[in-house]
Amino acid sequence: MSTDRRKFLKHLGTSVLLTSASLTSLAAKEENEVRILRDEKRVTPNDKIRIATIGMGIMGFNDTNAALTVPGVEMVAACDLYKGRLTHAKEIYGKNLFTTMDHREILERKDIDAVIVATSDNWHSQIAIDAMRKGKAVYSEKPMVHKISQGLEEIRVQKETGKVFQVGSQRVSSIAYRKAKEMYEAGAIGKINSIEASFNRQSALGAWQYTIPTDGNIQNVDWARYQSNADKKMDFDPNRFFRWRNYREYGTGVAGDLFVHLLTGIHFITGSKGPESIYSIGDLSYWKDGRNVPDVMSAVVRYGETKEHPAFQVTLRVNFISGEGDKTTTKIVGSEGVMDIGGEGEAFRIQQNKMPEAPGIGGWDSLFTYTESEQKKLMDDYNKRWTKVQQQTPQFQPITYRAPEGYNASNDHFANFMESVRTGKPVVEDAVFGFRAAAPALACNDSYFQNKLIHWDAENMKIVG
Repeated sequence: MSTDRRKFLKHLGTSVLLTSASLTSLAAKEENEVRILRDEKRVTPNDKIRIATIGMGIMGFNDTNAALTVPGVEMVAACDLYKGRLTHAKEIYGKNLFTTMDHREILERKDIDAVIVATSDNWHSQIAIDAMRKGKAVYSEKPMVHKISQGLEEIRVQKETGKVFQVGSQRVSSIAYRKAKEMYEAGAIGKINSIEASFNRQSALGAWQYTIPTDGNIQNVDWARYQSNADKKMDFDPNRFFRWRNYREYGTGVAGDLFVHLLTGIHFITGSKGPESIYSIGDLSYWKDGRNVPDVMSAVVRYGETKEHPAFQVTLRVNFISGEGDKTTTKIVGSEGVMDIGGEGEAFRIQQNKMPEAPGIGGWDSLFTYTESEQKKLMDDYNKRWTKVQQQTPQFQPITYRAPEGYNASNDHFANFMESVRTGKPVVEDAVFGFRAAAPALACNDSYFQNKLIHWDAENMKIVG
């Protein structure tokens, strides 16, 4: 490649987002050419937004830190049911931080504009509804509901109150996912027919065996409040509090925690409202630590033909004891190529493949079983009907895109949320979108535990049959 061309490509990669057409034509000229995507920084320090986080666990701290990367955002209060996390919140965000073990005290404060709901899954919906009714904007961790039956009520309350509500699946804000969506819509891989999406992990922490503090006891945990909405009350168990993802009573298993990420990205790129049928299987294969959800789970999800997309099928898989190690991928397969998106939105790769115009003859074919005279006659006729160019399989170099080093889609997701809080513009992942991703994921649990096929009405967002 010439020096001038390298300078030209470097300039394009660091200053603008290229159009699908220009990317395709440029990449066709260079093998394995890499595009660096960069987003425009939105700087809106004008109006201060005061936030509180309810649930200061792993996602609570991570979400808070991502929110504070947005100019003009100030942390005012924190809520958690374990005293140690409230003490640590003051260590991190300042001794003047208001802390409480009762989320209702957060919602009563007039100096709080928005809340981050990052509790165990069983509290997401109720706290979000309470917050919107108290006039707060809400950023709800995924899945937005613990049970499918909660979704329509949460959507209704959001519409009724008019409050800003965004679900925390950051793939819809990822610059790589946005570019992947552009390429998909431009026909880069032809007509979609199937998707393979998976999370593989191979570690105790990846399988949710989180560290439990030495003072994580009934004196320092509000156990009664934690399980007050549970159908069945249990004696205090630190595993059920600090490793709640492992229990159906408080979490949603690998389907609600990870399938929902995969479905969110799939729906965003394809424009789909959701599938029509869901079936899943699973096993508790390795992590037999008292959990009551599978550590290996697979689902087959069928999307019917709609005005948004042709019919296609999706296979989802989570494996918490995968010999492949930690790896996340979504492969969108079309008639003319495949789009392979890795991680949480840092990069993707397109490999285009097209069949030749001619149908082919010889090779793994019945041609060789005929008489020599018949073979010659067929070959002569084939070469008359199809030119050499028509007989050749088109060749394409792979196209790879990646976000800048250190890019974090969660920061962009919070930037989008705060922009909606400030301006009232629509959020990037509203309650309807969030529920349409969460419900099929939770239906995978229903299919597994009930051992049946689940039929889903994506338009009206309800189980049918």
